Amino acid sequence: MNAIETAGLGKAYRDVTAVRELNLVVPQGSVFGFLGPNGAGKTTTIMMLLGNIRPTTGRALLLGKPIGDVPTRRRVGFLPEKFQFHDFLTATEFLNLHGKLAGMSGAERARRVPEALERVGLAERSRSKLREFSKGMQQRVGLAQAILHDPDLIILDEPTSALDPIGRRDVRDIVNALRAEGKTVLLNSHLLSEIEMTCDQVAIIKRGQVAAQGTMDELLAFTSTVEVEVRDMNDAAFAAVRQVTSKLKFERVPVTQFTAWVRSEEDIPELARALVENGVKLVALVPKRETLEQLFVRIIEGE
Repeated sequence: MNAIETAGLGKAYRDVTAVRELNLVVPQGSVFGFLGPNGAGKTTTIMMLLGNIRPTTGRALLLGKPIGDVPTRRRVGFLPEKFQFHDFLTATEFLNLHGKLAGMSGAERARRVPEALERVGLAERSRSKLREFSKGMQQRVGLAQAILHDPDLIILDEPTSALDPIGRRDVRDIVNALRAEGKTVLLNSHLLSEIEMTCDQVAIIKRGQVAAQGTMDELLAFTSTVEVEVRDMNDAAFAAVRQVTSKLKFERVPVTQFTAWVRSEEDIPELARALVENGVKLVALVPKRETLEQLFVRIIEGE
């Protein structure tokens, strides 16, 4: 069973279509990146999945049930991008409130609240009022709220936007741990490097439609470029390398580093063999792939 499935999902507001014919598949137990520029329809899609907005067209399943199913909604955790918490509450009081709203018993809350605060690095601030928290700390307590009731699906909308690099690493660790526990995480972020390090699959939406979807290996294509570092380069090796490359670019003379262009990934072993069999010491050989940011820009700009 997939955690999320949509078929022809759409939402229109009079003359404005926010989401159109959205076909999305999020496998259970995965970390799934949901990407798109501002105004692409990401937030509208999330609100439809949560049952907060009624779709105009199409259908969607959440954990195998139609969206809007109340028992299923209780199995979902959510951290919105624009959160507004009760700042007069302490962190513990805040989580207790949300635990009650989620239908958790007093015994469950007594166990889970300290665990959630510990997990997001706020155990020592459990009695501090939220008004005393920085934006990053509020984001952490919001993440604690999203995972408090042990949901099967966690939807995180820009969960690291206010965090420093250490905080972003901590959230990555939490997301990876959730995946190891069999949870599904739908992650929306403009920090594409974070998505690339964390997600199993991504979908990029453009003007309310899926423009690309797949695993990182499927989407991030090999660019035909190989960065090579060598020792003891010689004329025989040069001649052999030129047989398996379409272009070479040397960094310095004598040659210890160069860039090679090959016709396909299948030529890379031949490139390595051409060097080693001619007495060259191969220090590093790094095939270059398109980054997620490069792919994102290429798709959004229409290439």
